[in-house]
Amino acid sequence: MSQVVITINEREYPIACENGQEVRIMQLAQILEQKAQLLKSFNGKISENMMLAMIGILTADDLMEARKQLTSSATKPENQPAISAEDEQKVAVRIQNLEEKIKNIAKIIESV
Repeated sequence: MSQVVITINEREYPIACENGQEVRIMQLAQILEQKAQLLKSFNGKISENMMLAMIGILTADDLMEARKQLTSSATKPENQPAISAEDEQKVAVRIQNLEEKIKNIAKIIESV
């Protein structure tokens, strides 16, 4: 197991991860940091817990939109090219991975 330290809204969080996943965790953390900065630009000063909850909601919304797009692409009219079964499986795996990461982030938030 490895550990990386991510920064969200100027606060550091040590995150345990599998060896080799450090870069991916840092990339995901950057997405969360971007959402934090967006929220700060709209809301100004909000509590850390509220910020993390709102980031989780925005991320869950992204996940739902991805699922909706996957579903709508599966029901495309026949005259449009369909997504290949292989690509659909890749997207489904990515969505499942995102779900797990959201659950892990929620556990971290709950433990703080």
